[in-house]
Amino acid sequence: MAFRAISIRACLYIVVLIGLMQGIFLIDAQRAGGPDFSEVSLTEFAQAALLFACSAMMLYVRHRLRTLPTVGLLLWGFFAASFVRENDAWLDRFIFDGAWQLLVVVIVLPTLYIVIRRRHRFLSEFRKMANTLGFGLFASGFLITYVFSRLYGRSVFWQALMGDQYLYVVKSAAEEVAELAGYSLLLFACIEIVLLARRLRHGQRG
Repeated sequence: MAFRAISIRACLYIVVLIGLMQGIFLIDAQRAGGPDFSEVSLTEFAQAALLFACSAMMLYVRHRLRTLPTVGLLLWGFFAASFVRENDAWLDRFIFDGAWQLLVVVIVLPTLYIVIRRRHRFLSEFRKMANTLGFGLFASGFLITYVFSRLYGRSVFWQALMGDQYLYVVKSAAEEVAELAGYSLLLFACIEIVLLARRLRHGQRG
């Protein structure tokens, strides 16, 4: 990959992060009536939008580019299930209580079944991306979103930190923004994986 191309994408990723954080500052942190990081906040909608975009890109990799179909399927299942989980409150409210768990099972079980059956192909595809920027970004985003943000957002941590001045909104903001940072890295990872899949496809044609 050319240094210029990587530099341009890095600048674009920085611009995306700046835009997200500025939007959160203006809309969620400065909301009339006090900061709001609830289900109707920009932060939550941005998280869902990023996961939806990631899911769409993995479908594109699997069904259009077809160079990493098994990896694309597994990642689609991961992002689709995460998207459903991110919208659990809306699903429970407008469909039925526990709807999100059912949808996650419907997504995850068939996906894992197919990937396990095609595990040799999956391992072959994984070797093509294991040492790429896309996988590095994915690993970083996964750790931030599903490990660090959960630990960082624990109530006991913030209660110990703020003591009698404990404010739930501060704890919520810290957790949700850390989660959004992780989702942003996952979005950048998906972009890099799409570009990798395109390069592999052109290589196969060549």
